Amino acid sequence: MSALGADIRRLVAGFPVTSDQDRVVQEDFASFFSDDDGPVQRDDGPRHATASAFVFDRSLSRILLVFHGKGRFWVQPGGHLEPGDGSVADAALRELREETGVTAPPPGDSFVYDLDHHELSAAFGRCASHLDVGVLFVVTDEGALRVSDESEDVRWWPIDALPDEVPPQFHRRVEHALARLRG
Repeated sequence: MSALGADIRRLVAGFPVTSDQDRVVQEDFASFFSDDDGPVQRDDGPRHATASAFVFDRSLSRILLVFHGKGRFWVQPGGHLEPGDGSVADAALRELREETGVTAPPPGDSFVYDLDHHELSAAFGRCASHLDVGVLFVVTDEGALRVSDESEDVRWWPIDALPDEVPPQFHRRVEHALARLRG
């Protein structure tokens, strides 16, 4: 069993269930990550894990988003887990750095996160769906932003004026993330 597989199973088992929707999501993830590693990396099949970074400013009034080239929408930075990632949080931090240039401090062992299994369009090639673990970060130093090869733009968006071009369930994920950070 890999460290990433064990980390995902730990996160799925410890996911705070506060609604029927949370329970459905937790059970769905558990069906993929039970006794073995599950689909941790892109090569593990068309349905596999990803890590993303929901990054908020200190006031929790803005969120950092990238305009995803393949998806043609604004979304939190994130991507596939890689063999060198020690944990899901490490993968989210790496993706954040690569896609935006922003660095955030490691969140420690008990961090706030979100689970979301979403289908993908044909634009994503052989990836049919992502089992995304969204790690929540609050940054005090927003730093200079950098656009990666995977994105067309990166910017801070006011929570109360998010762009129209976002994936399904994005607004729910942001609201859920903010509720968890505030609670």
